[in-house]
Amino acid sequence: MEKQIQQVRNIGISAHIDSGKTTLTERILYYTNRIHAIHDVKGKDGIGATMDSMELEKERGITIASAATYCEWKDYQINIIDTPGHVDFTIEVERSLRVLDTAILVLCSVGGVQSQSITVDQQMKRYKVPCLAFINKCDRSGANPFRVIQQLREKLGHNAVAMQIPIGLESDFNGVIDLIEMKALYFDGDNGQIIREEAIPDSQVAEARSYREQLLDAVSVFSDELTEAILEEGDISPAMIFSAVQNGTLTRELTPVFMGSAYRNKGVQPLLDAVVNLLPCPAQIQHQALDMENNEMPVDLTTDPDLPVVALAFKLEDGQYGQLTYIRVYQGAIAKGSTIINSRTGKKVKVGRVVRMHADQMEDIDGIPAGYIGALFGIDCASGDTFVSVGTRLSMTSMFVPKPVISLSIMPKDNKSQINMSKALNRFTKEDPTFKAHFNDETNETIIEGMGELHLDVYVERMRREYSAEVTTGIPQVAYRETITRTGEFNYTHKKQTGGAGQYGRIAGYIEPCEEDFIFDNQVTGGSIPTQYIAACEKGFKLCTPKGPLMGFPVTGVRIVINDGASHSVDSSDMAFQAAARGAFLEGYRKAKPVIHEPIMKVVVETPTEFQGSAMGLLNQRRGMIVGAQDEGQFCVIESQVPLAEMFGFSTVLRSSTQGKAQFTMEFATYRQVPQAIADLLIKKASEGKKNAA
Repeated sequence: MEKQIQQVRNIGISAHIDSGKTTLTERILYYTNRIHAIHDVKGKDGIGATMDSMELEKERGITIASAATYCEWKDYQINIIDTPGHVDFTIEVERSLRVLDTAILVLCSVGGVQSQSITVDQQMKRYKVPCLAFINKCDRSGANPFRVIQQLREKLGHNAVAMQIPIGLESDFNGVIDLIEMKALYFDGDNGQIIREEAIPDSQVAEARSYREQLLDAVSVFSDELTEAILEEGDISPAMIFSAVQNGTLTRELTPVFMGSAYRNKGVQPLLDAVVNLLPCPAQIQHQALDMENNEMPVDLTTDPDLPVVALAFKLEDGQYGQLTYIRVYQGAIAKGSTIINSRTGKKVKVGRVVRMHADQMEDIDGIPAGYIGALFGIDCASGDTFVSVGTRLSMTSMFVPKPVISLSIMPKDNKSQINMSKALNRFTKEDPTFKAHFNDETNETIIEGMGELHLDVYVERMRREYSAEVTTGIPQVAYRETITRTGEFNYTHKKQTGGAGQYGRIAGYIEPCEEDFIFDNQVTGGSIPTQYIAACEKGFKLCTPKGPLMGFPVTGVRIVINDGASHSVDSSDMAFQAAARGAFLEGYRKAKPVIHEPIMKVVVETPTEFQGSAMGLLNQRRGMIVGAQDEGQFCVIESQVPLAEMFGFSTVLRSSTQGKAQFTMEFATYRQVPQAIADLLIKKASEGKKNAA
């Protein structure tokens, strides 16, 4: 088993949109004999890439849901997860990196480190995922892999070191020079499956030596044996370099860089060699769980199949045979017929069918040992649940889930669609933690919330296709928030005298702005509010936050301090103090100068230099704040911060004013106060809406 675990690699492939993640995965599957014909992402054959198994993905040529597969290369088992590039599906990347040991960061040799590459890199940092970089598309005009290595150092702070240099670039890109073994590699045959090793071309010998010097210089820090060999000018074996690079990669202090063109079938096999030679196996990565019975103390996990089970359900999918739960086993082994416990609910679960996934196909297996990724059938759980052996109570730390920033109202056309829509919403909210749905009683509409226009578009489209639920959508709404700007005091008495026992409760204190969403601070002394009613006070205050008094938006960033009050021996009750808390909240909130906050997006526009002026103009018209602009070859990259409310329909306008040559990415940055003129408009709209409803 120990030998087996040494020969397992769990890798993710992540990058900016259109850097070639899915194309690279397709080539890897071809060279490892998992598929026998290559299909392109935007294929004319109508088949589409293997990993894009959803109809929508094939049509749009984008990846929506991360797909898992496994393949074998030189006796090594590689589990691969291909992740989406669009920030709207950021949770897919997040949950994949959470369970992977290592990753390949794919970069375009023309675009370099783009906005989404930065986001993905931050996610890798969050989960301490070691990675190697692959500079793709070296055959495109304007390709410059050395500039990309420079950007990796400057923009992402990686200690990036070239392991290869290209032989020719753009249309003359023929192959790569391996700096570790100092030989030239060419890729022959219809699909680049025949690797031809030759001596380095004379014209590039000096360049190769210079880059090899830099490589040895950078990696010798991670190996005393290598340092000695360099100082004594002895023989430097490839194994020595591999071991030094692996040490540096494992601690994220070194990022080895490889080059190629996945579309042209060049440089993929050396990348696979690097995955097995340089990236760590599951046993070398330290994972921790929290002991729920011992104050959430961290517990180190080991990939020993005989220890109690600890596994994480990181993704759910509704297949044709019921719910499929993707699972990563960190410790122990989950076998067919064994009993495990869901540590969140405490329920026992009997394992029925265990499978290994290959995109949307599956193979039945007997069990999943530690360090492996597999899937279980017919298990009721939520995304992010931990499964453990009977008698243990451990929990894996949860994933970071960003809050939705945009909402949309949807209305079913008829009763049949209504039933199908509920089924679809039930499934989607369970599968995707960033997708939320609720029913608004005032407007009698179903509201869905998500990470962006594309995110919600895709789900509405999936409702139509997979559930034949015909729905009409309203105008997208921005997730505004309310907050306060100064301290407001309250001293509120709730009195109600009816037949029998009345209601009485007095609460005094103040409300003030704070960094967190909601803090309740009890500073009552001397029992002026009896202890048993403090929880009712907190509940009363908390119930006021989902709909703020100013405009009905959720209230965030408030700290409520109660320091005095009064109760009545007969008339006080939980109900009375909850009502008093609501009155106190309204009183203090009015005095605390409430304001509306709106989501601000980080918008990065990439445009040919001649359209730089018009692209900046478009951002300025949308209340955008330009943070910086850089020239990158014939392209200009403009970084800005723009309110989400102004970004609807931006892609159409941007394309039409740049002859379709510019593209942009957008992700949530922060919440900021709405300008007074816009706030007045919002208040006016809200009051008109209320009148119409009445």
